[in-house]
Amino acid sequence: MKILFFGRGVIGTQYAWAFENAGHTVEFYVREGRKAQYGSYVNLELWDARRSKKERIVKENWPIVMQEEIKENHDYDLIFMSVNPEQVSSAVKYLAPRVGNATVLFFNNFWRDPRSAVQPILLSQIVFGFPGAGGGFEGNTLYGGLYKTVRFGTFEPEPTKRDLEVRKLFAQAGFKIMIQKDVQSWLWNHFAFNAAMEVEVLKSGSFEKVISSPEALAGLGRNMKEMLLVLKAKGSKPDVMIKVVSSLPPSAVGYLLSNVIFSPKSMPYALVAHNHYKVGYAVQEVITDARKYAIKASRLYEVESLITEQ
Repeated sequence: MKILFFGRGVIGTQYAWAFENAGHTVEFYVREGRKAQYGSYVNLELWDARRSKKERIVKENWPIVMQEEIKENHDYDLIFMSVNPEQVSSAVKYLAPRVGNATVLFFNNFWRDPRSAVQPILLSQIVFGFPGAGGGFEGNTLYGGLYKTVRFGTFEPEPTKRDLEVRKLFAQAGFKIMIQKDVQSWLWNHFAFNAAMEVEVLKSGSFEKVISSPEALAGLGRNMKEMLLVLKAKGSKPDVMIKVVSSLPPSAVGYLLSNVIFSPKSMPYALVAHNHYKVGYAVQEVITDARKYAIKASRLYEVESLITEQ
């Protein structure tokens, strides 16, 4: 399969590496001028959970192929789209007239209805999924990690031929496929958790500071209690993680996240600590809906002024 990755981002770069190792041809579309800026390779330092524990650490200078234009007569089979929620609109605007016959995989989150967010790309050519990966760039070095599980869902009664082809691509590359029956609700839950984390990042200044502080992680638990109200108002069914985090005392959430999920030597800690993306968009999206539904969410509202300062 010939695959084009939209942007040389953290998520796409790791899956591109995995797919190339599985025998596929991968290329990256980058904005004009970025090809020279990025250079011809990525220095990878990854945790690859598909491998045995002794072989999980990957250190490699990986040569990549980049293009600064997507031609209308391209021969890509799949276009892999993994961008931040605030980038979806501009990415779709550029890509829509250049899709051709390719399948477009949206491997990112949405707070609004994904089906409207991706228009005017034809829904019949789109596959919706969510990655199991994270990390961040430090210069030209990508510190990241790939979990074994990836998630897919569809808004159709049954998966389409394109859905099945993409799932097969991941399975043959060693990933475990998990199907979300209510993909919209699952995306909303994940978006809300990210926004709860971002509230604390706005206060402290970095992801690393948040996950290194039991107090900040306890704050994440308090934030989730407000997020839960917004999710319920939107008609979303809270998943297990959201229920646990929002029901426990905040001090217990801080202890569990600090000592279990984000213990300093864990893979989640290493991945989140290298996050450097600009935060605030997700929080603002949730705040907008909190006001729409007249929800009392003081912790959300008090950081709104910090968003404009980012």
